[in-house]
Amino acid sequence: MKTPNRHMLRWQIAIQKYRGNMNNDQKDGNIHKNSDLLRRWPLPNNIDNPAYVPEEASPQIPMEGIVVTDLNTTFFKEVRNSYTQDRNCSILCQLLTKECKENSLIHALDEIWGKSYYEGRFHLLDEIFYHRTKHTCLMTDRTRGKIKTYIWWPIWQKDVAEYCKACDRCQKANKSTGKIFVNMNKIQEPSRPWKILHMDWVTGLAPGGDRSYNECLVGFDRFSKTPIFLPCHKDDTAMDTALPK
Repeated sequence: MKTPNRHMLRWQIAIQKYRGNMNNDQKDGNIHKNSDLLRRWPLPNNIDNPAYVPEEASPQIPMEGIVVTDLNTTFFKEVRNSYTQDRNCSILCQLLTKECKENSLIHALDEIWGKSYYEGRFHLLDEIFYHRTKHTCLMTDRTRGKIKTYIWWPIWQKDVAEYCKACDRCQKANKSTGKIFVNMNKIQEPSRPWKILHMDWVTGLAPGGDRSYNECLVGFDRFSKTPIFLPCHKDDTAMDTALPK
């Protein structure tokens, strides 16, 4: 079959679109062979089909809340009324929806409500993101990226930055490399020679010796501070290095 022209593509599109509601009465012959083949074996609607028509996919709507079902309507009514009838709850709603915190509203809260307001957000950050990571500091950017998948409140980014500024480990971390700050641990000292051995390669050497070695494997004993130099070639494998020369 030759490359389909515009007329053939129109036939193909029409047959695929109305193939369930049409009959093809043409006989199989030289003139109508292509249309008969398309009727019996229609091409799938994919990107390999020249007449491919992409399907309209419904947009994915992100979940922005939690829906609670199977609860009595009286419960929802009591919750709605509490936002306006309860003084502390009404003040707390105003504080959470304002971009700037008003001290007058904070002082208007009862003592236990005011204390919960001050400690609530920082306590949430401390419990969820620090204790779950075994006291490993995430720094400001990584903490923001982790917290936005769990919870949200107005000016949460500002509160997270303020919380990280109060963290000593966040300030000592290397922000350019992303490495966290951890306490230094004492290196274990060996009790006998050749118990702990350090090894490294010295490359870029000029060829030397009878076999024109151009690299050197250096072994260093931490206990006796004794070095061992093993000449080798750049293309040596692990087996070549292990075998005696």
